[in-house]
Amino acid sequence: MAKTSPTQRSLKRLREEGYHAGIVEKYIQAIHARKDLFGWIDIVAIHPGKTGVLGVQTTTGDHLPDRLEKARGNAALVAWLAAGNSLVVHGWRKLAGRWTVREHVVVLTDLGRAS
Repeated sequence: MAKTSPTQRSLKRLREEGYHAGIVEKYIQAIHARKDLFGWIDIVAIHPGKTGVLGVQTTTGDHLPDRLEKARGNAALVAWLAAGNSLVVHGWRKLAGRWTVREHVVVLTDLGRAS
């Protein structure tokens, strides 16, 4: 059985919630590395009943704090949030044989800092 990535699990969840979602992370063959949009977005999603664009950073449960720190350290995050968009970090882990997600919504709390 093929292993499902955190990105694929997040896409499925978003679509089940009524979002139109697509992957914006890209693989750069020359350096064998992945690059996120603005350094912290794997997926963008829009919902017909919500304003703005949702950015999603998706990872394993153990790396959720690292991904939050990565987003907070990026200057484009303030502009993203100030423009009326939002960011959520999905941390996936398997509990009792079932995939579960811990979500952390990143909000603008002051100039230059998000939490």
